[in-house]
Amino acid sequence: MQELYLMRHGETIFNKRQLVQGAVDSPLTKDGIAKAKRVGQFFQKQGVTFDHAYTSTQERASDTLEVVTKQPYTRLKGLKEWDFGLFEAQDERLLPKFNFKDPAEADFFVDYGGESAKQVMERVNQTISKIMAKPDHQRVLIVSHGAAILMFLAAWLPFEEIAKQITDMPNCCVLRFTYDNDRFTYQGLFDVDQSANN
Repeated sequence: MQELYLMRHGETIFNKRQLVQGAVDSPLTKDGIAKAKRVGQFFQKQGVTFDHAYTSTQERASDTLEVVTKQPYTRLKGLKEWDFGLFEAQDERLLPKFNFKDPAEADFFVDYGGESAKQVMERVNQTISKIMAKPDHQRVLIVSHGAAILMFLAAWLPFEEIAKQITDMPNCCVLRFTYDNDRFTYQGLFDVDQSANN
């Protein structure tokens, strides 16, 4: 059975300023870099090594991966964050509170030049599925983005179940999945800061 470690990128300047960050990019903060280092140290301490590593083409994700591990990696556009159209770089409070299960609401950003929930889900799920179907991919690390990861989860879990199991998805958290017979099974979320406090 194969393992997928799906990590959210480290904190960025836009995260700290609570600005919408989808297709646009911003640099990692000092705290973001420090937490990514702690994740890398945790993997080393636990003896967790990866056959392959992947990241989205956005710098905040590839920069995070380079802090976590020094191994070679591949950048893929299919792992990029949701494109929020005209809402990019705007205050997060402008984002609508909507129900992703309602098709009309899930298409909200399309009218503003962005992607629909379905587009993001299909793009990310297809990309990750292709990665895990490759030979010699027994344990894989992927660094992606909050909304993109949520949409990947939604391809395999009902939103009601996601809401029960995940109350927060902080920067640098790692979601673990097993992959067997072309199916992903969610195993849990790890946050190195929470672990350190327990």
